[in-house]
Amino acid sequence: MKMLESIIDTIKEKFSFENKTNKYMDGRKNIGQSIFEYTYLMRLDEKEYPNHLKKAYLFKTDKKLNLRNPKTINEKIQWLKLYDNLPIKAQLTDKVLVRDWVKEKIGEQYLKPVLQICNTFEEIDFDNLPDKFIIKCNHGCKWHIVVKNKQGYLDNKIIYKLTKVQMENWLIQSFFGWSDFEIQYKNIIPKIIIEPLLIEEGRKEPEAIEIYCFNSEPKLFRKVNHSLNDKHEVSAYDENYKPIDFKIKEYEEVVNEEVDDNLKKAVELSKELCKDFKFVRVDWMTYNGQLYFEEMTFTPYSGFYNFTDKYKDWNIKLGNMLNLKGNKNGR
Repeated sequence: MKMLESIIDTIKEKFSFENKTNKYMDGRKNIGQSIFEYTYLMRLDEKEYPNHLKKAYLFKTDKKLNLRNPKTINEKIQWLKLYDNLPIKAQLTDKVLVRDWVKEKIGEQYLKPVLQICNTFEEIDFDNLPDKFIIKCNHGCKWHIVVKNKQGYLDNKIIYKLTKVQMENWLIQSFFGWSDFEIQYKNIIPKIIIEPLLIEEGRKEPEAIEIYCFNSEPKLFRKVNHSLNDKHEVSAYDENYKPIDFKIKEYEEVVNEEVDDNLKKAVELSKELCKDFKFVRVDWMTYNGQLYFEEMTFTPYSGFYNFTDKYKDWNIKLGNMLNLKGNKNGR
């Protein structure tokens, strides 16, 4: 019993924003983490955001951030954080609220099933959940718990309590405090959303489809497959579905499979979802041939793409595709 209490105390400390300093230490690691301590960032006056964002950018990239005349995609995403923070972005970043918006725009057939929506971990009705499911926070990125064997999960008291503590700590935090000024996360009301675990046999994660939209137009598309052996196969295409040599992470392997109907459908649907936005990555997934909406990602990688040397020119190429003066509707 004492060992269990010790483990729980350790996990509480690990996930407590009051104790964690969360310093950025290495340019190749933890690229999404903030260099600022959580409480400090949450209390910071918004007038100070530009100066502090410049500090974070310099620390992570060894380059000065040019907000007056940004050129690269990384610089332009930093500009969008500060000067294109539309209120609707918070709504569409919320994994619960975005569902009604997507339903109105393209129809509910592209929404993943929802098993439960709860305010606290204690509200989860495990008796009425299937054997496999995923418990997510609606207000963060990668704040989720995957359950592949419900009874085994409930019977393992240590794992159950550790994940309960983890989820409870997420629910009292803002993901904004762990990012570098991704303001759309700041005021989302935390909730729990539980979905079926939609992963096909032989895959570690569902097939992902990423539609990069610049000035209200889909311009670059990626399909990413994660196999059980941690192989990440990527297919990338331009707006004409022509294969391109493009990858983001070192471990990705460019394979450029043939364009399929789900990719084309994701592009067409994204045209409706990306209207009125200067830049957004519309994320999708597939399961048993069905296409499902995942999320609207307004600041992918928090604007800290870490391209390898071979692909570093994409930083400026993507930047050239984005016109900060407006979208196709002139906004």
